[in-house]
Amino acid sequence: MAIDKERQSTAESLRQTRTYGKFRCHNPSCMGRLQPGAGQKQVKCPECGMEFRVYWIRPDFPRIRGPVWDVNRKLAQEALVKKEGSHHGVE
Repeated sequence: MAIDKERQSTAESLRQTRTYGKFRCHNPSCMGRLQPGAGQKQVKCPECGMEFRVYWIRPDFPRIRGPVWDVNRKLAQEALVKKEGSHHGVE
């Protein structure tokens, strides 16, 4: 049985879609891609505005360490006020 050189296994095809140096926003309604600059300690999502702390495994390999609580809490409170205002008919 000859091996078809053009066909790839699932693992090989998934390997081509991986992105190093980027990660997704942890906001479930956003999930935008974030790409922090080298050595950057925080990154802000351009889609939803949430900020995250960044940990560098290697100089080219970032990971999200956690949210920046005071910034994200402020965004959540503003969204809640806006939602409650539109819910009561006041805009």
